Amino acid sequence: MSLSVTLVLLTGLTAIGFSAFISVSALFAAPAHAGPVASGPAAAPVSGEQPAPRDTGAHLLTDNPLYSSGAMAEVTCPAPELDPDDPASMEDFLHEITSCLDTAWREQFAGTGLGFDPPSRIYWYTAGQSPCGSFPSAGTAAFYCQANEGLYLGIEDIVENSAESEHPEAYTFLLSHEYAHHVQGEAGILGYFHGVRAAEEDPAVEAELTRRSELQANCLGGLFLGAVAETYPIGGQEHANILADAERRGDFSPGEREHGTPENGRMWTAHGMDLGEPAACNTWEAGEELVE
Repeated sequence: MSLSVTLVLLTGLTAIGFSAFISVSALFAAPAHAGPVASGPAAAPVSGEQPAPRDTGAHLLTDNPLYSSGAMAEVTCPAPELDPDDPASMEDFLHEITSCLDTAWREQFAGTGLGFDPPSRIYWYTAGQSPCGSFPSAGTAAFYCQANEGLYLGIEDIVENSAESEHPEAYTFLLSHEYAHHVQGEAGILGYFHGVRAAEEDPAVEAELTRRSELQANCLGGLFLGAVAETYPIGGQEHANILADAERRGDFSPGEREHGTPENGRMWTAHGMDLGEPAACNTWEAGEELVE
């Protein structure tokens, strides 16, 4: 069944849980302290637990009010000092950048008619359990769980799975990508995607749907990176580092096609950073070659 036919047939379908992976060790509302980057697809509940219902019609993929919200305003977000080898430093860094993301996306949603609440922050040191499964899982150091609107990152795991990168922008890109799945959830996109994917019988179409979701998260994450470019700051070298990181997170194994080719991962990230508005991130209507 083609993707277009799938979307038409399942218009109005509400979210259906599908088996995922990955969840809880420490839940923070505020900081507790004054190779490729590995992340997983946005996870749906592994049980019957569901988030609060939202409008989840197919039109929210292709004609979402968020797409009409205009350019993201500049966000004041100087990069905190970061020592990746110091877990307390990393935890502080993640919380400060997440607070910037909260501000940026709360303002972006204002006036869209869509509600927005920031995600819960679960930044772990030890293995745990979430509504979407146990964590960490098979090299996955970060993920978003829609069941409890939880943003999950392993404070030490993300360093190990990022080849111990010394570049703060690498961790900011990873965080902004996972946060973008929450944005998709608040806009109604993620619930519809989860439902369509769960009902899809063709593995190739299922994989394409996942890539469209993941590449959109790259693009939406790029919006934030562009909005903080002046104050972070993100200059030419940082911009290049981010795009190289996006490439490293692409699909290199022919058997696992969930994040898109390295080239498309880079392209959609750059699209968000350079064009600066959600309308540039409509991967759901993009040609198949752009979501390979």
